[in-house]
Amino acid sequence: MTIAPIVRTVTVKASPQRAFDVFTAYMHQWWPADHSIAAQPREAVILEPHVGGRWSERATDGTETQWGKVLAWDPPGRVLLAWQINASWNYDPELITEVEMSFVDQGDGATLVTLEHRNLERFGDNAQAHADQLRNGWPGLLQMFADYAEV
Repeated sequence: MTIAPIVRTVTVKASPQRAFDVFTAYMHQWWPADHSIAAQPREAVILEPHVGGRWSERATDGTETQWGKVLAWDPPGRVLLAWQINASWNYDPELITEVEMSFVDQGDGATLVTLEHRNLERFGDNAQAHADQLRNGWPGLLQMFADYAEV
């Protein structure tokens, strides 16, 4: 079974460099605190800025919970992340779905940001239901990102 990728776009009133930086370096500022898989309240979201870098969250008690890793790092135009959170909302080092973000200059200080979350069939038995949940969740997250980037 193949599940169509999730593709969402948002236009951000910011340069591609600012949009890229806000998405990658300031994720902890705009990613909702209740969107966490850690056992304790989240203190930070960490995205190490290089291929192979960790994508994780750090809880207030200092523990880190992995979300995935960086597969491609091409600022300010593109970042490709391995989403390794399974359908039960737990980190799974054997699972890789891909979240690709592209940042394209639209002129007049605006950037078209495109998210593609693919390989959703890899979620297994609950893949379609989980993909639908993600499909409904990404637009809100992208809007939170856009709102923060425009500040």
